Amino acid sequence: MVAMLSTSTALPHTTLTPEQVVLELRHLPSAPKVLPHLKRLLADGNSSMHEIVRLIRFDPGIAARVLQTANSAYYSKGVRCFTVDEAVHRVGYDQIYDLVAYAVASQVLVRPLEAYGVEPDELWRISVACALAAEALAGITGEDRNIAYTVGLLHSVGLLAIDEWVLRNHPGVRLANHGFPREACENERALLGFTQAEAGASLLRHWDFPLSMSEPVRWQYFPRSTAGHQRMACLLHAAKWVRSVVCAPTGTLPPPAPDSFLLLPLRLSPLQLERCVGNVQTQLAAISSLLDTHPPAEDEVHFPGGTRKFSRAQPGAN
Repeated sequence: MVAMLSTSTALPHTTLTPEQVVLELRHLPSAPKVLPHLKRLLADGNSSMHEIVRLIRFDPGIAARVLQTANSAYYSKGVRCFTVDEAVHRVGYDQIYDLVAYAVASQVLVRPLEAYGVEPDELWRISVACALAAEALAGITGEDRNIAYTVGLLHSVGLLAIDEWVLRNHPGVRLANHGFPREACENERALLGFTQAEAGASLLRHWDFPLSMSEPVRWQYFPRSTAGHQRMACLLHAAKWVRSVVCAPTGTLPPPAPDSFLLLPLRLSPLQLERCVGNVQTQLAAISSLLDTHPPAEDEVHFPGGTRKFSRAQPGAN
């Protein structure tokens, strides 16, 4: 992760709740890397559901949207699903196509997180890296791998809500990120009275995600402060360390190791964490290579009222 910008003046103080901030976020933007490939798969009648699920797992925006839809009253019949695979099969091919079409239409809203100094591809990278790390650590510790993956994928959604609120209300404010483990907590609390973790958990609750997913996100900075979801919260904290090492700019010092007290509920050793770093680096490189293979410069999606074209951002483009 790049170092985030710092505000040159004292942060204004506001009195808000996380719920008030997240209500302004209409949707999660989709990753410029993933969306064109997913659109092309859906346009090909020979594509398998396995291929579609695989790509949706790489996109926080669409994954959240699909899970939210699958757990709606219309589709769920009172039975929750917790995995992208199950959600995709529940809502069906046509509905997935509509959700992706909506994501394409909203691509005009994809922009850097100005308050945090984060580019869209960078947010995608840290989200997927954290998801891969959480899934791997769940396999080691006996936690549910699918829930861990989704929690890791969506652990930073609070950044989007706070950034959108800042852009509308205090466009000159920049929130400095001091890196793992506390990141931008200090400035978030100074400005809003809560952190992106609390905003993210509120957003997931607003979308009817279960507590098994929203609570670990909420307690990612203080994972042993939650009684009912402590192991998954500790796992997410450890996955964020792996993510931070994997995504650190070349030549920078690695973040400090997670506090051993926070690893105790999982009985994770430093050696296991180090091995996880290597595995995530390999997987993330493979995914990036897959998504960068023959990227389309332009694509289009059809709506009842016509056709909308969109362009895929090229590397280095502003």
